[in-house]
Amino acid sequence: MAEAQLINGRADAAVAPEDRGLTYGDGVFETIAIADGQPRLWDYHMDRLLEGAHRLGLPEPPLATLREEARYLARPAGGAVLKIYYTRGVGDGRGYRPPAQPEPRRMLIRHGLPAIPEERWEGVDCRLCQVRLSAQPALAGIKHLNRLEQVLARSEWHDPAVAEGLMLDPDGLIVEGTATNIFAVRGRTLVTPPLAEAGVTGVVRRWILAQAEALGLRVEQRGIRPEQLPEMDEVFLTNSLIGLWPVRSVASRELPVGTVSRSLLERMAEQRLTPLLGQARGQP
Repeated sequence: MAEAQLINGRADAAVAPEDRGLTYGDGVFETIAIADGQPRLWDYHMDRLLEGAHRLGLPEPPLATLREEARYLARPAGGAVLKIYYTRGVGDGRGYRPPAQPEPRRMLIRHGLPAIPEERWEGVDCRLCQVRLSAQPALAGIKHLNRLEQVLARSEWHDPAVAEGLMLDPDGLIVEGTATNIFAVRGRTLVTPPLAEAGVTGVVRRWILAQAEALGLRVEQRGIRPEQLPEMDEVFLTNSLIGLWPVRSVASRELPVGTVSRSLLERMAEQRLTPLLGQARGQP
């Protein structure tokens, strides 16, 4: 349930049924962690929102207004989730063709924190999804509103012991989880899929890539096959809400939880990247 919202700056506004974000998924969105009443990794989120709007040919989002509205919604909350949706608005009638002069709609919605078992920050069990991600370079990397592939993949399991499903591309390479990016460590090399054909370039993924040098890691962006995972020293998943989950098994094949995951979790906790990690560690 939403705790509070602003639609084009108004708390009492509603979304028109003809909004292209609803009818065609014509827009982008961000899911932002709020910790200590402040949106986290804001600049990273806005960089991706700008890139997504540019790719879809949307007018540039009003970043200063979004920041003001986000701070307003975040202020009452110690820890919460802020969703930002930016759509092309209502079109010139039916049909896929975008309006020549769109009137974008921005929606900001604050939610409470999801209930997630604390032990997931010690290690999670994953599965391989049957639904595969399509290759589409025009949309790869951005967080557009059409997430039907992820919806279908997430519907494949109902076992609460399985925390996440890994999605493959048409060639059988791991791209990401249904809601996470994936990393693997082999020796002093940090490996993550390149996301040039499919997937989302997560903001925590970007944050981790920026930490690699300080941790003495060399980065390789390349594909990983499921059968290669047991060869890795450790594997972990990331997104803006959970921060990082070490992976302890994939499809019942056990994996070690390593020191890189633990080091990154310590850095995330120090920087208060997500309130969920703080809760899991008993922090106020």
